[in-house]
Amino acid sequence: MMSAADFAAIRLTLELAAVTTAILLVVGTPLAWWLARTHSRLKGVIGAVVALPLVLPPTVIGFYLLVALGPHGPVGQLTQALGLGVLPFTFAGLVVGSVVYSLPFVVQPLQQAFEAIGERPLEVAATLRAGALDTFFSVVVPLARPGFVTAAVLGFAHTVGEFGVVLMIGGNIPDKTRVVSVQIYDHVEAFEYAEAHWLSAGMLVFSFLVLFALYSRKRGVTR
Repeated sequence: MMSAADFAAIRLTLELAAVTTAILLVVGTPLAWWLARTHSRLKGVIGAVVALPLVLPPTVIGFYLLVALGPHGPVGQLTQALGLGVLPFTFAGLVVGSVVYSLPFVVQPLQQAFEAIGERPLEVAATLRAGALDTFFSVVVPLARPGFVTAAVLGFAHTVGEFGVVLMIGGNIPDKTRVVSVQIYDHVEAFEYAEAHWLSAGMLVFSFLVLFALYSRKRGVTR
């Protein structure tokens, strides 16, 4: 059966995924809208930067985040000057790492949803003298709702399954930075395979249900 440490890791993981997803939706929505609408030469560069976590090893991302957020890094010096201390090996550091690592899983579905809207609805809104914000929230957001659902679900699920980045930047501190993936690793290292099975099976079921829900929703929308 699962121990108190296992339940603490599950709670921390869900909290991290919820906070990360909320931040990603706030940050990723305008970024995805810009990528979907812009004709700037920087579109390719920004798009490639956003997609980097898809191809980079998590340890590479974690290492550079650790350097940047550390006491001698540019971000670390800024947070220290603001009286916030350093972010590595804290929950806030986990959030920063998770936002960076899960960014493409939120931005890309939103960008695709925005691009699928086309010009016609925006032109109609313009003829009715709707402002930019009014058009976005009254026209774009409702039409792109499936993209928002997909982005939120993928961002949440991907954060739940993180290992390399969170281990590099958060370490393995009980009740503070030890998430489910790290807890499974600890069980395996200690040859506690029964406990590892419980958590791993839970992750497997969770991942299957997420993918099943997404594919079912996509099939329903297509119909």
